[in-house]
Amino acid sequence: MTMRTRSTASAALLLALAACAAGPDPDAGLAAAPTPASRAPAPPCTPGNGGITLPAGFCAIVFADTLAGVRHLAVAPNGDVYAARAGRRDGPAGSALALRDTDNDGDADLVQAFGTLGGSGIEIAGDWLYFGANDQVVRWRLQPGQLVPAGSPEVIVGGLPVGGHAAKGIALDGRGNLFVSIGSRTNSCQVADRQNASPGEDPCQELAVRAGVWRFDANRPNQAQADGERWATGIRNGMAIAWHAGEGVPFTVSHGRDQLFQNWGSSFTEAQNDELPSEEMFRLARGTDGGWPYCFHDRAAGRKVLAPEYGGDGRQVGGRCQDKAAPVVAFPAHWAPNDLLFYTGSSFPARYRGGAFVAFHGSWNRTRQQGYNVVFVPFQGGRPAGQFEVFADGFAPNPSDQQSRRRPTGLAMGPDGSLYVADDARGRIWRIVYTGQR
Repeated sequence: MTMRTRSTASAALLLALAACAAGPDPDAGLAAAPTPASRAPAPPCTPGNGGITLPAGFCAIVFADTLAGVRHLAVAPNGDVYAARAGRRDGPAGSALALRDTDNDGDADLVQAFGTLGGSGIEIAGDWLYFGANDQVVRWRLQPGQLVPAGSPEVIVGGLPVGGHAAKGIALDGRGNLFVSIGSRTNSCQVADRQNASPGEDPCQELAVRAGVWRFDANRPNQAQADGERWATGIRNGMAIAWHAGEGVPFTVSHGRDQLFQNWGSSFTEAQNDELPSEEMFRLARGTDGGWPYCFHDRAAGRKVLAPEYGGDGRQVGGRCQDKAAPVVAFPAHWAPNDLLFYTGSSFPARYRGGAFVAFHGSWNRTRQQGYNVVFVPFQGGRPAGQFEVFADGFAPNPSDQQSRRRPTGLAMGPDGSLYVADDARGRIWRIVYTGQR
């Protein structure tokens, strides 16, 4: 069996999206469901792994391409893939996407957009597909054999704050709880955002409704933010969020603050700005306070320090920071974590089982840009057990060249244990499999 050429795949995609533009066809998604991916033979891998590098024994298949703005992913038990898509000024409006490989040759030959909301978070729970738009969380009911859910979505939570870090990450615990990450409006809660030497609001007013994780009833429609519980606070932008079944809590990896040198050059050098602060993985027990905006984490020193907006110079901890939650893993500064996945499959080698994959979107606030990769963190007993390692790389051969960059932003596990990775810069989705071949 041979892979389709890129031109053929692109043509199929354009035809599918053109059909959507004319209005949804209620029968368009009623094609027979494919052979469940857990039983279908693995298709051949794409030459060169579609441009990325992987550990020995792994290879990648380009499942879909040129899906502008594709963000987080979810995979149904039959192998159908659902992607959130954020709207862009220079591209299509936001929506959800449904993708199916009808002939099990490796690429999605049936692609259809549905819905009119732009967003990032997407999860499947039972018969429901949840979608985290920027201002609300909605859900559609999935019907057996039907690729695209019919009808309008049901609003679960509406009226969520937008502006600033507007993207919403979502996680479901399978017990009726929905966790929503609501990012901060500002960089560091300054009186004048991102301005030189502007002090921080004290107290930071936006913490009441932003920069944290809220818990809602996953099955109750038409909730407002006030109906939920602020589960965790001081999390600047934790859109990379996932439920850990063994621990019974969500974890998140949060974007750290920017511009220590640009706004506080009297206390921080450009070289220090390149390495501060950490991108932090938190275990989110109820009531966790990550410390933003008052504190940030110094990875080299292994501690939280007081932010300059609140009188710090990068060295003192102060009474404000000594009781803030420490990260369970600290990653390099400005890598921009966008998604988190705990691997529960069995097709990867045993060392990966139970561990965490993190998709990093790549930096901008560095003299030499970094990130643009997927890393793996080994876990044991529900806690990190060893150093993180880069698992998938090569997304940005030249990080300074925006035209060549791909930016990992979504992760999902297929029913066969394969790993799906999405890139929102140029819209590619890879399916990573383990073959054992070296």
